[in-house]
Amino acid sequence: MFGANTTDALGAASFICDQFNSVSNKFTDTAFAVDSTYLLFSAYLVFSMQLGFAMLCAGSVRAKNTMNIMLTNVLDAAAGGLFYYLFGFAFAFGTPSNGFIGKHNFALKDIPSSNFDYSYFLYQWAFAIAAAGITSGSIAERTQFVAYLIYSAFLTGFVYPVVSHWFWSVDGWASASNLDNLFLGSGVIDFAGSGVVHMVGGIAGLYGALIEGPRIGRFDHTGRSVALRGHSASLVVLGTFLLWFGWYGFNPGSFTKILSPYESGNYYGQWSAVGRTAVTTTLAGCTAALTTLFGKRIISGHWNVVDVCNGLLGGFAAITAGCSVVEPWAAVICGFVAACVLTGCNKLAEKFKYDDPLEAAQLHGGCGAWGIIFTALFAKEKYVNEVYPGKPGRPYGLFMGGGGKLLDETAGMDMTRHGGFAYVYHDEGDGIPMKKIEPASST
Repeated sequence: MFGANTTDALGAASFICDQFNSVSNKFTDTAFAVDSTYLLFSAYLVFSMQLGFAMLCAGSVRAKNTMNIMLTNVLDAAAGGLFYYLFGFAFAFGTPSNGFIGKHNFALKDIPSSNFDYSYFLYQWAFAIAAAGITSGSIAERTQFVAYLIYSAFLTGFVYPVVSHWFWSVDGWASASNLDNLFLGSGVIDFAGSGVVHMVGGIAGLYGALIEGPRIGRFDHTGRSVALRGHSASLVVLGTFLLWFGWYGFNPGSFTKILSPYESGNYYGQWSAVGRTAVTTTLAGCTAALTTLFGKRIISGHWNVVDVCNGLLGGFAAITAGCSVVEPWAAVICGFVAACVLTGCNKLAEKFKYDDPLEAAQLHGGCGAWGIIFTALFAKEKYVNEVYPGKPGRPYGLFMGGGGKLLDETAGMDMTRHGGFAYVYHDEGDGIPMKKIEPASST
């Protein structure tokens, strides 16, 4: 390569090393490109859920309110995009920060950086507007779009970002990624947002519907429930399938990277975990759909496609927290219980004369809460350590031999709700350090 008369061994060695460095840089560049492409593709899938929400909402309301509900879904994306760009992303992920709220990267300042690229912003924006889209169904048919515009901007620009900071930022007080200060030794394992996305949207919708009250005619003068059915089951089914499709970006995409080997040179890596997450998501939704189908048949005597669609989505909402850390068989249990939770929440809604045209609060709030509990029961030790590396010995699921350390009950109410323990003592098996609360000085 240097010619026949070259004897400069040092120069030859330097040249060869440069070639190796060049090849190494190419592999590094390729890894970044693959991961970024994967994340962008996942963001596009999650964004497609907006179309799913729009069709689901349109089909679930009466024809005279179709234009209004479609406009609210467009506003989620439009207003959410601007406000999440200006404030939301910074509040959610701006680092370094405190445990409550982020304080850097407003209007994407200093991005791209070693922490985030533009693809990460786009992915998180798609999540933010999904949370807003959940609530549009709860307050459908009785909300003026100007009021909804204000709500949507506030939710995507402040409320959702603050909650996502708590649980997903490396600085969040309850984040499983906050290795320097893990809440109860584990952080909250909510991989793709049963709590962060679905409960936030569901609870916001709950309060909105309570403030507005039920639609005229939803309950008769005796208090009996009167069904105000949507005008198009076809749109409901179309919206459900679009949401199902988008969920494959929602859950598997939450890894944000795919080119991460667990055992270098082996067939098993993060790509395997991504595939497993897609499988658990599928099984939970399918089980919930079938459970709802036969359950509603027993209760009402009818096969109802709209109820089945809601059951399916309830299963997805529930599995979203633990989709990456549970076995496929556990996902079947998750879906079955999610269908029961949704049915129970709907019965409670009728009892208390609560009107939610899309069952959004019951579906996303109720099933999302079950998803957090389900994860604490069925998270597998091996998967927890793979998905949340850097802190060996994390707590895992109660039914998987983990001793229930992911549940607050193990720590006790004093620690989780009152700031510490009253006595210095050691509780065998808890593995949780105890701290005495000293009385405040009388002076």
